[in-house]
Amino acid sequence: MSHGVHAVQHEVEHHIEHDHGHGHSDGKKPAENQNRKIALLIAIIALFLAISETLGKSAQTAGIELIIKASDTWNFFQAKTIRQTTLRTAAEALAVEIASRPDDAYKSAMSKQVEAWNATVKRYDSDPKEKDGRKELRAQAEQYEHAQDLAMSRYHNYELSSAAYQIGIVLASAAVITGMIALAYGAVGVAVMGLIFTGFGLFAPNLPHDVVHWVLHFFEVGGSH
Repeated sequence: MSHGVHAVQHEVEHHIEHDHGHGHSDGKKPAENQNRKIALLIAIIALFLAISETLGKSAQTAGIELIIKASDTWNFFQAKTIRQTTLRTAAEALAVEIASRPDDAYKSAMSKQVEAWNATVKRYDSDPKEKDGRKELRAQAEQYEHAQDLAMSRYHNYELSSAAYQIGIVLASAAVITGMIALAYGAVGVAVMGLIFTGFGLFAPNLPHDVVHWVLHFFEVGGSH
């Protein structure tokens, strides 16, 4: 939670304690009750804020871990590609040399070596058993990248929800200080938006991005006519 939100909450608590400590006439008790209700609203929004920030931090950490895994897998893929290319080149060069040699014994021995190298080249390209061929490594790296994109989409939704909750806390706090009940209603509205983005982060992290993309595409298509 930001230091600014903490400061506003502290001011609200001080304001409520000050009013309660000095006592109120019967006419001022409704205002005191109203402030207590708003203070409860602030506590609830702060709870949602803590949950959102925890989820956001978890999603961010997962995204960073997946970036590292994807990078390591692609590095392994590149190493396999280099070894495969080197071995294929050697096999092709040896095959050319064999064709130019009259020695049958040499041809037989070297042909076996070429076959072994070609078998290794094929294994480097795909190895379903060990799951470390180029084909399997590419699929694994792309899977990590997809999971990383999903984790970062969750993180961005949680960031938006956290911002909404913080704005809601500030508005509710201002309602206590100024007595403007409209600010409290505004805080509820903004907090609801925060809940919506939290829901997106949990259940449909790509939905906001997809909606924005669809809207932009719609206007692009409409503008081209």
